[in-house]
Amino acid sequence: MSTLSRRRLLQAGAGLVPAIALGARPAMAEAAAAIPTTGVVPAALAGFDTAMKTYIAERDISCAQLAVAKNGKILLARGYGSYLKGSTSTLVQPTSLLRIASLSKSLTAAALARLAQDGKVSLGTKVSSLLGLSTTADPRLANVTLWRLLQHTGGWDRDAAYDPLWYDQTISTSLGVPLPIDHADIMKYVTARKLDFAPGAKYVYSNYGYMLAGRVIEKLSGMSYESYVRQKLLAPVGITRPRLGRSLRAQAFATEAPYESQYTRKSVVDDTGAVVPYPYGGFNMPNQDANGGWVASAVDLVKWGFVFDAPGAVLNQTSISRVFAKPETGVNSGGSWYGLGWHVRNNNVGTLNTWHNGSMPGTFSFLARVQNGVSYCAIFNRREEAGTPDFDAIDPILGKAIGTVKTWPTTDLTSRYF
Repeated sequence: MSTLSRRRLLQAGAGLVPAIALGARPAMAEAAAAIPTTGVVPAALAGFDTAMKTYIAERDISCAQLAVAKNGKILLARGYGSYLKGSTSTLVQPTSLLRIASLSKSLTAAALARLAQDGKVSLGTKVSSLLGLSTTADPRLANVTLWRLLQHTGGWDRDAAYDPLWYDQTISTSLGVPLPIDHADIMKYVTARKLDFAPGAKYVYSNYGYMLAGRVIEKLSGMSYESYVRQKLLAPVGITRPRLGRSLRAQAFATEAPYESQYTRKSVVDDTGAVVPYPYGGFNMPNQDANGGWVASAVDLVKWGFVFDAPGAVLNQTSISRVFAKPETGVNSGGSWYGLGWHVRNNNVGTLNTWHNGSMPGTFSFLARVQNGVSYCAIFNRREEAGTPDFDAIDPILGKAIGTVKTWPTTDLTSRYF
């Protein structure tokens, strides 16, 4: 999983837009028009639909989704493309499941905010004490709090060293344990090594930090990570579809779309040494759980975003404020920062723009909450790879589409999908 590149900070309704969003070549326009679709697109929001179709055609994406909302109402819900399920061609529905990668982090961070809200923990608590992690290899580990874990200031730098969530073969060999490795193996391996920087010294995106957060949630709640999120965060607002994904295509859920990548990798879900499609066994989905393991639909994620609009059944105002609070360090030159599971920036109307993306082989996703109550989510069954156009372009493309809306519709589609 990754976060948005620095050159793609959210600029809703502003900024340069790639040429594909402004006018496609005739052949590309024909390909876009031929994409099969499901769901509802009000005429007033046709600009979103046109932009998505062009984006999909340009990147040869076979399965995608888009949901758009305003002021707590879902206004557009669309599935794009089709796939074979057995020998049957199946259309992508607005409610089909897709891996969402690092969009999972907003769920994990909210879970710890909720546990703090319920008096189960303080976000200033040391992670090493909560999980019984040894600080022998690096005493600085004792300075990693839950705040620092969730704001990516814990001391792990995947660029300087490695991302242990994608280091299965090495960890297996080092510990002398068979594949697949599990969370305990990853924690044992990483804890025996020094941190890459002093906790709190700087912001560096860390999947490992969020994996640890998942273990804290289990320890504090006495429940599995998945059960806690589904029961305490999603069920109270009527969201039932999201769940943790699985590694192999044969294990896919009934309504889950397939994933595509040009790359292969040795399997990490067994010791056979078999070369497999990267999205199916090239990484271990159960290990990704709290940092990037969920499957969901775009309408699910847009509705999840409503939780942060105002105090409600899941989070109170104190918790919402904590989610979007500035960290001790890491506010970048563009004025944005990483809160708890969201990128955040003040916008030009006195409120906050918040967003995140998700990326793993076979998946790219983007969720944003922007000014004037507008939010949107797009999910795709492949990500940017060698030879493909920039996938981060979805950010300014959807931002530009907001400007095409003359009058926002008022019909709420929420009851159709929930």
